[in-house]
Amino acid sequence: MHAFAFRVRYAETDAMGWAYYAHYLRWFEIGRAEMLRALGRSYRSVEEDLGVLLPVRDARCRYLEGARYDDALVVETGVAARTRATVRFAYRVRREAGPEALAIGTTLHFFMDRSGRPRRPPAELEALLTLAPLAPPELIAALETP
Repeated sequence: MHAFAFRVRYAETDAMGWAYYAHYLRWFEIGRAEMLRALGRSYRSVEEDLGVLLPVRDARCRYLEGARYDDALVVETGVAARTRATVRFAYRVRREAGPEALAIGTTLHFFMDRSGRPRRPPAELEALLTLAPLAPPELIAALETP
C-alpha cells in the first residue's frame, strides 16, 4: 500500500481534543491523491489531461481508535477492486510509530466524462491503476466484516 505521513492539525480536532470523525474521509482523499501523484500523475492531470472525473459513489469508514492533535499518522492507500466502470480504494490510518489501525475504510468511484456521463477509463488511466499498489487481503476482509 502507498503510505503518506502527516500530523493531526489543531483545526482537525473537536472540543474534546480528538480528531473530528469527518477528517478521516479527508485523509482518505489525501492518501488517494498522493498515491496517484507517486505513480506519476496528479488527480488534476487525470481530470484535465485525460478528461476523466472520479466521483465518489460510496464512502465507508470504520473507526477503531482515536487520534489527537499533533499525532504523527500515516494514511495507507491501495486498490481494493476494479471493474470496467469503477475502482474501489481501501485505506488504513495508523500512527506512524505502530501498525495498529485507527480507522479503515473504502471509497468507490466511477469513471465519468466532463458532461456527467459514465465512461470507460482511457488506456493511460488503466495503466496507472494497474501500477497502483493493491490493498492487502486482510484489510479487505476486515472491511467486509461487520
